[in-house]
Amino acid sequence: MKKLLSTAIIAATALVGAEASATNYSLWIHGRNGNTTKAGNYADFSYWGPSTTAAGINKKSVNWNGTQRISVENYRVRDALDCFCTGANWCYIAAHSAGNLQIGYALSMYGGSARYKKNAVPSSTGVCGNTDGTTQVGWNIKWVDVASGAGGGSELANMGDWASSEPLTSDLVTSTARGMYNHNTTRSKWFYMFAGAKGTLYSGTLPGQDDEAVAYHSTGGVASTGGFCNPGDWFCDGTLNTGTSATSNGVAKWSYHTVSLRDDGESYDHYAAGNWAGIVGPVRADMAAYAY
Repeated sequence: MKKLLSTAIIAATALVGAEASATNYSLWIHGRNGNTTKAGNYADFSYWGPSTTAAGINKKSVNWNGTQRISVENYRVRDALDCFCTGANWCYIAAHSAGNLQIGYALSMYGGSARYKKNAVPSSTGVCGNTDGTTQVGWNIKWVDVASGAGGGSELANMGDWASSEPLTSDLVTSTARGMYNHNTTRSKWFYMFAGAKGTLYSGTLPGQDDEAVAYHSTGGVASTGGFCNPGDWFCDGTLNTGTSATSNGVAKWSYHTVSLRDDGESYDHYAAGNWAGIVGPVRADMAAYAY
């Protein structure tokens, strides 16, 4: 309901003095990927699945080197936001795993800065030209859908279970991810969290419920680490509640973070598998239904 209301208000506001060329875009920001996609190519959906699959209006894939540190590669995300989310144009954002860190970092660190209004015509490197030389503060973003967000890091990085040679692994250490930027500073953009729980392989490393890569404390946007679970599960610190409510033991979520999907049926793992699979599936369906 909040998402529908937010979209309706923005749409109505945009009608007042809007340019005839105003366009909405759906930007997809991937996570850790071994640098298998072409950075700057907004048509390369190989990380996600078939590009013909419905995934929101005018969808664009925001590709970056998914082995490198967030701060090093964040300019790729900012280039995309400048291209498609300035001037008369608006964006819906979908992010997966470390893509959560990328959009969170961009908004917190740069969302209050002056951005040149761009023409949505990218070069081969993913950079768009200026329209009239004027600027605006931040970007025109309606909301952010997050599949298995790694904004709070992963204990797999803490324990060295991922390739230590990848610089991104250092950023995914829970203390590093949580201290990288102020997660409460979203520029009033809502983050809708989709948390998967089909985790078995690393159940001894990840606390509480997990999707084999990231635990509920991160995927649920909880402001502190802990072992959070589905209702009725034993040996947990508390239940991850849906919506904006704190966990059952009183740990708050970050500001403007709400849990849209808690995987009570333990049906969704972490992996898109090149076919819009796992927890990416419900986010794709949400974008197809509401990003218009």
